[in-house]
Amino acid sequence: MIHQQTQKQIAVIGGGVMGICGAYFLAQAGHQVAVIEQRSNVAEESTLGNSGILSAGSALPWSAPGMRKAILSGMFNQESPNVLNARFSPALWCWMRRWMAESEVQRFRLHTHQMQRLASYSQDLLQQIEQHFQIDFEQSRGLLRLCRNDEELAALDPARELLSECGVSHRLLDSSAARALEPALANAGNVAGALYFPDIGAGNCTLFTKQLKAILQGLGVHFHFNSNVSAIAPHGSRVALQIDGQQLSADAVVCATGSASAKLLKPLGLRLPLHAIKTYTATASVKNYEDAPKLAVLDSSYKVSMARIGSRLRLAGVAEFGAKNMDIDDKALRTLLKVAHDWFPDAANFNSASFWCGHTPMLADEVPLIGHTGVNNVFVNIAHGGSGWSMALGASKLLADQISGLPSEVDLDGLTMARYG
Repeated sequence: MIHQQTQKQIAVIGGGVMGICGAYFLAQAGHQVAVIEQRSNVAEESTLGNSGILSAGSALPWSAPGMRKAILSGMFNQESPNVLNARFSPALWCWMRRWMAESEVQRFRLHTHQMQRLASYSQDLLQQIEQHFQIDFEQSRGLLRLCRNDEELAALDPARELLSECGVSHRLLDSSAARALEPALANAGNVAGALYFPDIGAGNCTLFTKQLKAILQGLGVHFHFNSNVSAIAPHGSRVALQIDGQQLSADAVVCATGSASAKLLKPLGLRLPLHAIKTYTATASVKNYEDAPKLAVLDSSYKVSMARIGSRLRLAGVAEFGAKNMDIDDKALRTLLKVAHDWFPDAANFNSASFWCGHTPMLADEVPLIGHTGVNNVFVNIAHGGSGWSMALGASKLLADQISGLPSEVDLDGLTMARYG
């Protein structure tokens, strides 16, 4: 339902899940919206390799207390949640120092609260969209954060306290209860216990984005594919975009361009501490359905997620720092496959899995950047990191409300450009 009459002409740059969610809420607010995407369809870059995880229980910063020790120890392991690339640059080293400083307990707690505000809000909005449009994007309920030993289980206590503060529903399970809830763990090795999050766990992000695209077309949103935006510049009271040698003018522009954001925003004087972290997924066809998990799973030790998406299993994780190319790192693959074989060894054809890697843009504090840039009518919805889909709808609704001049339904503190002021 459109709540207001058309107010502005708005160009959204980026056809990933962030851009499409933003376009949805802007169209719902009554704006004329055009989505500009360099690929031939939506969801063909980072969204294509999305982990599938939707649970608010996964929306925690990677830079947690103990991060320095974990990264250093992982350097000498054959499998590790983090990979340091040999082409390590001074600029990235400066960024990593800043990133690891954010793992200090109070900073970690602050950023978790900020991310959880978005994730919980997103869950509510997703439920509304799901019910209103009756869409099916292979969604499933429930996420298990599995622990391999008692030490890992005990280490969850601070996170449990923090999640309770944030109002995230969860329950601590012992080994027997975890196996009873997820029978596919029958062939798993050590299951010391788990945290169980009963709300929506996972889904097909690419399918969701394409279904939302169809809804947007019904709302009159225009899509411009195979269109590359090379520059954004103020143009009187409006904003001009250079697209393949031609100029397009709009009342406002939303930059939801993922890894390309820093380059696009730099000429506007916006120098954000944004770095692209390389992440990996492995997708395998289910061969034994009784041995495949019905719940989404997060491995506490290796920070690898596992989601059932229709007849496939998707593993996602491993952060590679310093990578400039799209080569597949052997250490990353070993980590993904180890997690798969440890928990669900007979579930899928893991040896014939298809592998994907892509760049995830992330700020040092890992909190998304939403709203006005301070430059004319240029807005951003970027830097959602590895928990992007779980925060996408909330971030996009907040952005649309800002552009529409409406009050925000969630506290914006720590989510806007003001934190760099």
